[in-house]
Amino acid sequence: MSDSAVGITDHAQGLLGDIVYIDLPEVGSTFSAGESFAAVESVKAASDVYMPIDGEVIEVNEALSDAPETINECAETEGWFIKIKALDEAQMDTLLNKEDYEKLCEEEDH
Repeated sequence: MSDSAVGITDHAQGLLGDIVYIDLPEVGSTFSAGESFAAVESVKAASDVYMPIDGEVIEVNEALSDAPETINECAETEGWFIKIKALDEAQMDTLLNKEDYEKLCEEEDH
């Protein structure tokens, strides 16, 4: 099974605005696809973040506790939330690739 970083996209952080707090799970926690695993608070709102696939948390980005603004600055690189071990590798095939996600965002914006 592969390890994957999970967080939010640059598009999502832009919609949230300036992020001021994040609540992340503990290493060893397991979540099902669609289950909330984190909460993000911004100057605009508080939002839950949902697990894209079934997975076990193997690492938490502790740096975000002291610097949640990292998510706004580089959501898709240093702003990752957790790293997970996929519990069902076949679920990876259900995720959108970057191009399909960007197309979906463009369609929603119009």
